[in-house]
Amino acid sequence: MKGGVAKTTMAVNICHCLSTRENKKVLMVDVDPQFNATQCVFKSEDFFEYLNNGGDTILNIFEDETSVVAKTVDGIHDKSAKELKDVTPYKINNNWYVLPGNLNLYQLEMASGSGKEYGIKQYIDEIQPVYKFDYVIIDTPPTPSVWMMSALIASDYYLIPVKPDPLSYIGIDLLEGIVKSRKRRFNLKIKCIGIIFTMVEKNTLVYAGAMDYIQNTKKSELKFKKDLTKHTVIARGITEQKYILDCACDDSKLEITMIVKELINRIEDDEKKAN
Repeated sequence: MKGGVAKTTMAVNICHCLSTRENKKVLMVDVDPQFNATQCVFKSEDFFEYLNNGGDTILNIFEDETSVVAKTVDGIHDKSAKELKDVTPYKINNNWYVLPGNLNLYQLEMASGSGKEYGIKQYIDEIQPVYKFDYVIIDTPPTPSVWMMSALIASDYYLIPVKPDPLSYIGIDLLEGIVKSRKRRFNLKIKCIGIIFTMVEKNTLVYAGAMDYIQNTKKSELKFKKDLTKHTVIARGITEQKYILDCACDDSKLEITMIVKELINRIEDDEKKAN
């Protein structure tokens, strides 16, 4: 329920690890109006070129059916809204695709109850028969919004990255309360697949306090076995389109690899129980 917990760093690196180390086909959807995930996979000049060449973004799945104004570095252009099946995600590597975010999402009027909350789900349902993704990772805003609601409706699971400090992990209960109310309202089956401690500095009182909180609130089963330790190389690399598996820190590489493997195992185990 707050920023600064490595939410986007985790989303981007999970996608990268799934697509490379695990050979899974992945779609990343950036529905955060700050579009930080997009900036982690595009250099600024490349993203401007992508927009100027008519590249699709998250705006395309929330557009009105009539027309939309597209803003590029060359000015403002009118263009017709696309059908969902024609909205094309950008290919990062052989297995990883992204539907980029867009700062203009802030300007899009989309009131709750307009029906557009179903935009992401409708889009995924439309393109899945063609692309056959193994996983779809949605990077959401850090606070409740219609964009977060759209992500929840489209998802089978949600993952909670949390910095082990009181201001961050208290937000777990707030988030779970919001998800619970939305599940009732929209009849959703979404489940929490786990909690990952990020930006961790072990052997500190703050970390010990976070572990006590997890145990006292009976959330120990939700917590992933591996944490993502705080390293400067991770923070610096993510702004340069460099991922944890590409960095020189072997400990971080092991952490993200084990986190992704546990994520896969948790989802597979849950699906087996459901069947």
